Amino acid sequence: MKRRKSLVNFLVLMVAVLVLANILSDRYFFRIDLTSDKQFTLSDATTDLLGSLDQPITVKAYFSEDLPPDVAKTKRDFRELLVEYANRSRGKIVYDFVNPNEKEEKEQEAVQNGIQPVMINVREKDQMKQQKAFLGAVIQLGEKKEVIPFMQPGAAMEYALSSNIKKLTVDSKPAVGLLQGHGEPPLAAMQQAVNALSILYNVEAYAQSDTLPIPDRFRTLVIVDPRDTFPPSHLAQLDEFLAQGRNIMITYARHDADLQTSMANSRHTGLEDWLASKKLNMEDKLVVDAQCGSVQVRQQQGMFSFLNNLSFPYFPLVSNFADHPAVKGLEQIMFQFASPITYSGDTAVRYTPLVMSSAKSGTQQAPVYFQIQRQWTDGDFPQSGLALGAALEGNLSGNTPSKMIVITSGAFAVNGEGQQAQQLPPDHVNLLVNSIDWLSDDTGLIELRTKGVTSRPLDQVEDGKKSIYKYLNFFLPLLVIIGFGVVRMQAKRSLRKKRMDEDYI
Repeated sequence: MKRRKSLVNFLVLMVAVLVLANILSDRYFFRIDLTSDKQFTLSDATTDLLGSLDQPITVKAYFSEDLPPDVAKTKRDFRELLVEYANRSRGKIVYDFVNPNEKEEKEQEAVQNGIQPVMINVREKDQMKQQKAFLGAVIQLGEKKEVIPFMQPGAAMEYALSSNIKKLTVDSKPAVGLLQGHGEPPLAAMQQAVNALSILYNVEAYAQSDTLPIPDRFRTLVIVDPRDTFPPSHLAQLDEFLAQGRNIMITYARHDADLQTSMANSRHTGLEDWLASKKLNMEDKLVVDAQCGSVQVRQQQGMFSFLNNLSFPYFPLVSNFADHPAVKGLEQIMFQFASPITYSGDTAVRYTPLVMSSAKSGTQQAPVYFQIQRQWTDGDFPQSGLALGAALEGNLSGNTPSKMIVITSGAFAVNGEGQQAQQLPPDHVNLLVNSIDWLSDDTGLIELRTKGVTSRPLDQVEDGKKSIYKYLNFFLPLLVIIGFGVVRMQAKRSLRKKRMDEDYI
């Protein structure tokens, strides 16, 4: 009887604990984030942004139902993110999920709000078919609204959501000037970067005047891949711009390289001399790197010709980044015809190398003739960690602190125009936009842009180690099995001997 009563008491106690835990979980919420880049933990910037909201913001998410598991995860992650936004904002974030595939009226509503459907492959009854899917959201504050037309699976959701909320809550955006007039690409040739920057900034093309100073509305000036000479008056204006405590971003290739002629010659625009006056020296050399991209070469074999990808060390694949906000979260960028950069000034100005070559790299003095089919060896890469970009902070001109970032590859964030335009990998754009964020913005949203994983390249392993790992992978399981068999056989033999002993019971 006592045993039955104890069991009943135990069950009642367990039910009470479960009810109490359910009540507490409804009021108090926490989770542990074990991901490497804390994908499921809201940043301080987002927390501050949500805490500062004084008006309700409505998020209407248009997500289709019955999606494949890999796509459905995007909807689930977005819903969980909105739950946390609502909790942190104390009810200022209100959200609703709509299935546009349910009714034609809802589909038309989604399209009218700027959310376009995409076609995805779905397997049904052992057959592959295409299904129309919506993965977007509309964020609204009063009469103002912003649209996330398509939530890319694996993309940085927190950045997309927080930056659009930030855009709704600010009355005026700071201006960023994209310098023109020295052979720089136009705004139309940098569509991805301009679109990303337009979330938080007004991006304007600005052509320098010989007489008028750079307008005060620009907090940051961006100089991308100039090819023509800078007049002394324009360089003087850059000095004055820095003297006023404003900032400059420069991506500049030190050489004119042409794969058609297989030659690279030194380029002189005056910008390299101006940088040298700041003690930032772009060497007249090209960096070569064993970790590199490739070029397509047409080869002939008998009567047939075909395109073959050959490694091209003049296209370093950069994956070595400093612990700095401008490059935080970046994983891999392919530079073209980059140069090493060094600093010869004192500690009054803070110098930070941002992007570095791999452990196997080297340099070649210009002019350089490209031997496309050259067989490269380890002896061609005697150096490591060459700086290909850097940040300067301090009194760069005059007595007012300013900041500058210089990258020695000019067109890594340029899409091109017309038929020559190409879609760039996300990190190519992120490097430019993150740098401008660090120079211009103090909201802290910079760290969110690269929160989504873009790639996880394997570490490079020497050929000798590869062979060791290969044979170890083949023989180690066999040795473990043989060892286990030997131990088991010895144990059985010992047991048989014990059984043969007269004293064995």
